[in-house]
Amino acid sequence: MLTGRRRDRLEALAARLPTPSHIIELDVRSRPAVETALSSLPAPFSEVDLLINNAGLGLGMEPAHTADLDDWETMIDTNCKGLVYVTRVLLPGMVQRNRGHVVNLGSVAATYPYPGGNVYGATKAFVHQFSQNLKADLVGTRVRVTEVQPGMVETGFSVVRFKGDAERARKVYEGMQPLTPDDIADIVLFCITRPAHVNLNVVEVMPADQGFGPMNVKRR
Repeated sequence: MLTGRRRDRLEALAARLPTPSHIIELDVRSRPAVETALSSLPAPFSEVDLLINNAGLGLGMEPAHTADLDDWETMIDTNCKGLVYVTRVLLPGMVQRNRGHVVNLGSVAATYPYPGGNVYGATKAFVHQFSQNLKADLVGTRVRVTEVQPGMVETGFSVVRFKGDAERARKVYEGMQPLTPDDIADIVLFCITRPAHVNLNVVEVMPADQGFGPMNVKRR
């Protein structure tokens, strides 16, 4: 099953896949839409064994006191509430069938703060803690939970963050080699193909050109 807000992209992806696909045009920020779409899935898609919560975004890099509150709400609604809505609808079926795997796409921003990261980093800290608590609740079942925390990955992320400014987005990755979507997909594939008794809790991954910065100290 492929979900997203842009049907044309979903159809293009479905055309490339070697297996039958079910497309759901869906904005995960809408709880009624999520509940309606996912509570009445057609066969043979009704028994979901794998959920990849990949919907998420960052908006803006202004400091907290000048940031756009609408941007903050959009990030919270997508990165936190959307993930919760989808998980809550599909998780009971996994527990009932005693099989399944929830993979949440987090970020190293959950652990390493940076100026302008404010609410984006906070939403990813939520993803981390929610994933950990899901694992605690599911002990004794055959439902696994994995959080993948990427560092810099060159996708449309920065274009969205800078609201269409492609040049500014390009400079984020200038002079270094970022991770690619294929790198992250390969890691997810590794996690979900481990033996049923193996659960990878958290996978943190960065490009070789990214590391840890010094503490932010203002000199006067």
